[in-house]
Amino acid sequence: MKILWAKSGDLLPLDAGGKIRSFSIARELARRHEVDLFIFYPSTTPDPHINLRDPFGRVECMPLRLHERAGFRDMLAYSANALTSQPYQIRKDCPPQVLQRLRQVLEEGQYDALLCDFLLTAAVVPWDVGIPTVIFTHNVEAVIWHRRFLVNPNPLWKLVAWREYRTIARAERKFTHMADHVLTVSDEDRRAFVEFLPEEKVTTIPTGVDLEYFRPPESSSHRPTLVFTGSMDWLPNEDAIVYFSTEILPLIQEKIPDVSLCVVGRRPTRKVLALAGKNKAVQVTGGVDDIRPYVHKAAVYVVPLRIGGGTRIKIFEAMAMGSAIVSTRVGAEGLPVEHGKNILMADSPKDFADCTVALLTRRAERERIGRAARTLVESRYGWAEVTNVLEDVLMQVTKTRVMVPSP
Repeated sequence: MKILWAKSGDLLPLDAGGKIRSFSIARELARRHEVDLFIFYPSTTPDPHINLRDPFGRVECMPLRLHERAGFRDMLAYSANALTSQPYQIRKDCPPQVLQRLRQVLEEGQYDALLCDFLLTAAVVPWDVGIPTVIFTHNVEAVIWHRRFLVNPNPLWKLVAWREYRTIARAERKFTHMADHVLTVSDEDRRAFVEFLPEEKVTTIPTGVDLEYFRPPESSSHRPTLVFTGSMDWLPNEDAIVYFSTEILPLIQEKIPDVSLCVVGRRPTRKVLALAGKNKAVQVTGGVDDIRPYVHKAAVYVVPLRIGGGTRIKIFEAMAMGSAIVSTRVGAEGLPVEHGKNILMADSPKDFADCTVALLTRRAERERIGRAARTLVESRYGWAEVTNVLEDVLMQVTKTRVMVPSP
C-alpha cells in the first residue's frame, strides 16, 4: 500500500505521549509499506523535522506562525472565536493554506489511503478527493474539554471550556461520520464513539512501548523518592502535578518527612515552577534528553491526573521499566491494568497518599508490583504487535473502497 500519514502538531522531538505513539507506529508501518508524511505544526528554530526522512518516503513539512497559548492573550482569542461556530483549536491550528497544500499532495501522490493523525487533522482534509480515510483519535477531545470545565475554578475559563466542549463534540461527530474508519487508543474511547457511530467502524489500537529502550534498572531505589513525567505545558499534566503537590504530597510528608518529588518534562509553566519554591521537597527539571535515569532513581511513579482522555503512554513506559505506580483512575483509563496486581489506583487525596506511603515503606510490595507491570507490557504491547492492528484496518478500508466505490 501507499499511505499518506497526515498529522497536526509537531512530531519531533519525541517528548510527548501522542508523538511517541504516532512516530513509533508510523515508523513500523513504513517498514512494511510505502509511507509518506504530511505534518503541519507551530514553527520553531531550529526545526527538528528538517532531517526527518528514513524510513519514510516523502516528508512534507508545513511550519506555521502560531502564537503560544498564554493566559490573557489566549482568553482574548477564545473570546473572539465565540462569534464563530468553529472550535477554537481548529480555527487557530488549521489555517486554509494547509488544506490547499494537503489537497495538492494527495492529488500528486496517488495514495491508497490517508491516515489523519489526531482529530484536528480531519479539519484540513479535502474530503471530495475521495481517498479512503482513517482518523486516528488519540483522545476523545470532547471528554477532555468537559473535564476541563468540571475542574477549572475560574468562571471565565469555565465558560470557555464549556463552549469548546460543545463545538469540539460537534466536530468529532462530523469528521468521524465522514471518515471510512475511526481508530481509538482505548475501549473506553471506543465506547464513546460507538454511541453515534456503527460498532464495525471503530477499532481500538492498543497502547505500545519500546520494550528494549525502556527496561528495569539493575538495582531499585531504596530512598523515598517520587517521580512524575510528562509535557508540563499540557494542561492536564499541569493540573495533575499542582493538585498532587498541594493536596497529596503534604499528606505523604506527614508520614515520611524526607520524601521528595521530581517533576520531569518540557516547558514547565509558571504554576509548575512555583511549586519548587513553595515546597523544598519538589524538584522541577524542565525538558531532559532521557527520562529513564529519573524514573530509575524513583521508588514510586505517580500519575495524579484528573483531566485527560485516550491512554497514557507514560504509564506503559514506567511499567516497562518495572516501576511501582500509583495513579488516579483517569490516569490509568483505557489501560489493561489491575489494581493491586500491577498498579495501585486511588482518587481521593488521602487514598492516593496512603497508597504511595504503602509502596514507599514496603520494598517487597513495590518490587512485586513493578515485576508484574513489566510482565504485562512484555506480553503483547510491543510496537510491532500494535501496528498489526492498524495495518489490518488500512488493508480492509482500501479493499472495501475498491469493491464498493464511493458516490
